[in-house]
Amino acid sequence: MSVEVALHRVAVLQQATVDPAALLAGARAGQTAAPAPGPEAVGEAGSASGESFASILESESARSGVQGVGSVSGAGVSGDPGARIVSIAESQIGQAEQPPGSNEGAAVATYRTATAGAMPGAPWCAYFASWVARQAGVPLGASGEGLGAVSEIWSWAQSSGRAIANGPGVEPAPGDLIVFGDEHVGIVKEVMPNGDIRTIEGNYENKVAENVRTPTEATGYVNMQ
Repeated sequence: MSVEVALHRVAVLQQATVDPAALLAGARAGQTAAPAPGPEAVGEAGSASGESFASILESESARSGVQGVGSVSGAGVSGDPGARIVSIAESQIGQAEQPPGSNEGAAVATYRTATAGAMPGAPWCAYFASWVARQAGVPLGASGEGLGAVSEIWSWAQSSGRAIANGPGVEPAPGDLIVFGDEHVGIVKEVMPNGDIRTIEGNYENKVAENVRTPTEATGYVNMQ
């Protein structure tokens, strides 16, 4: 999907929150309706049809490939904490900044909610790790408050006995956090047969993305088991 198409579809959903009648009309016609004047029709949309605005919006969201992040939870994910962390992180692959390079967007704002005192516009790899960990039931921080800086994550890991300095023979487990100095943090998905580490990282090229790291890239890991 091109950037232009994706942005157009997001705009359609944004317009729908202002003018549901336009979305209802477009859905029945099989096309996207043009924006209408304003919010006056909101009260009329529900009574004009047996179809609810919520159901139309949900189907339009699915068709557009726009996914929310707020409802994801580890409650329905089986397995140990590491497995839950990986499953939840995988569900977010492709969530991106809007606009790119801004450290902002609907998904990024949601990730910040897991960290006390989170700063809008700040780098968000630690916010993403904190959000995933909280959703999986193993929140970061001494009080589960979430941590907004890589240095804070490493300090907490050291004080809680979770820090694993990288070195010869060190192999992380799925769901562990992978730390790159004070600069970046991601989530270990798996260790590949050749020893490389497949990761899921927030704020990698302005989005949540799967990546492959060599065994020597990381400075350490945080045990999340």
